[in-house]
Amino acid sequence: MHQFLPAPRSVEPLPGAFPLAPGFGVAGDLAEPVLRALAALGPVVGDHPVSVRRHGAPESSTLTVTADGVEIVAGDAAGAFYAAQTLRQLLPDDVFRAVSPLSGYDVPCVRVEDAPALSWRGAHLDVSRHFLPKHDVLRMIDLLAMHKLNRLHLHLADDQGWRVESRAYPRLHEIGSHRAQTITSRKGEPDAYDGIPHGGFYTLDDLREIAAYARQRAVTVVPEIDVPGHASAILAAYPEFGADPSQRHTVLERWGISPAILAPLPKTIDFLATVFDEILGALGETPFFHIGGDECVLDAWAASTEITAFRHAQGLATPADLHAWFLRRLADLLAERGSRAVVWDEAFVSGMLREDTIVMPWRGMNVARRAAAAGHDVVLTPVFPLYFDYAEAASAGEPAALGETITVADVAAFDVSGYLGAQFQLWSEYIPDGRTLDYKAWPRGCAMAEIAWTGHPAGPDFPGRLERHLGRLDAAGVGYRPLDGPRPWQRSRPHTPGRVDVAAVMRHLDELTLSADSTRPSM
Repeated sequence: MHQFLPAPRSVEPLPGAFPLAPGFGVAGDLAEPVLRALAALGPVVGDHPVSVRRHGAPESSTLTVTADGVEIVAGDAAGAFYAAQTLRQLLPDDVFRAVSPLSGYDVPCVRVEDAPALSWRGAHLDVSRHFLPKHDVLRMIDLLAMHKLNRLHLHLADDQGWRVESRAYPRLHEIGSHRAQTITSRKGEPDAYDGIPHGGFYTLDDLREIAAYARQRAVTVVPEIDVPGHASAILAAYPEFGADPSQRHTVLERWGISPAILAPLPKTIDFLATVFDEILGALGETPFFHIGGDECVLDAWAASTEITAFRHAQGLATPADLHAWFLRRLADLLAERGSRAVVWDEAFVSGMLREDTIVMPWRGMNVARRAAAAGHDVVLTPVFPLYFDYAEAASAGEPAALGETITVADVAAFDVSGYLGAQFQLWSEYIPDGRTLDYKAWPRGCAMAEIAWTGHPAGPDFPGRLERHLGRLDAAGVGYRPLDGPRPWQRSRPHTPGRVDVAAVMRHLDELTLSADSTRPSM
């Protein structure tokens, strides 16, 4: 039995095998994505033995291997790329190395029909709390593509750092992109800091490169500029856009939430429109743009006579109504530019969303169901089981994490049916580098790929297929967490178990989604 991951819709074994030698030809109107996916095998543009033609629905494909050759019929470039990924999984693990050492391949004859159940199959990467260099982002794109995950949600701005160049407002990257030090103490301990400056940002050319690289691998980059809260880095650079322009801010050196918040005034909207235009210009076609809306302390709005007068002039009764108005205005701006707004679920609870706004319900499935019932497309992002910054075991043997426990089995059992999509979140308070990113993301990300592609919880054969798949990750050089626990060198800075339990967190978050003060920070 072929050990595919994620599982295809149907697999029909056929007799025999086809010999594939380096330098094999790939031909057809969708040859380019196949050549790219199989680059390590040394393909060339040619008439035989791999033919690719276009037919069918977007992202769908049929891969047929017979004694005469390989045929791929795909609905679009993404479908052809995914069919090539399926073809790779028919071959030895060494084909997942950057350059395959094999001199030839016997491809088992088979017919595989496939298409994804969910159109949004993603990963969220927080590059604000800890900046990740461009090469780590590009490598993450490669790993998403290998697993047929098609969205990379880049969290580019938060209290702890602004991560993209702005030529219109250069202090954003000159000042907002770095902090003097980073907290090292945990919740309940006296504050302690490392005394080491931390920072970095992507130039607009970097962003252009990342988006193009992703697009070639059937991955769409979804940028996030989280507003109006989480604004310390913005206001460290441009305090005039704050609720109290006289207040001075610094890029936050600790985790958690700051009361720093943008003023919901026309000048702020104009500022953000300019920055959004810069990002959109760099990314090129950007169908989705995340504007945050989560964990906002609205006290400064209530205390400001200017903001209160503006709120009254708009006919809005409360600061929460103004929160909704502000996000709606930004969503309208994005729609004028051809992008759909995406928000965290606090924005849905506040109300006034455009009908086409996509909701990410991080605070649980009850608010997810409410958003879907209200007619919104929903991408599932609940803390449990999709926050991969949580530890996989309540053990000091795990590396540092926000809390516990979210396991591969928890992800594999999650039911994502009936929604636009789902994505796992990698908040980076405890992800300081690419090596830790590997550990936190995989193999839980493999389970995410399985449920998002098939549209239902993983079946009883998944553990066996996952264990087989780990050899591919080894060949690709992924420093994943072994199924039986971390390797000795993966245990740096041990986790402190028992401080944050994910089940208790979920109960608290669910209650907050019903609160009139729902925007207020909760963790």
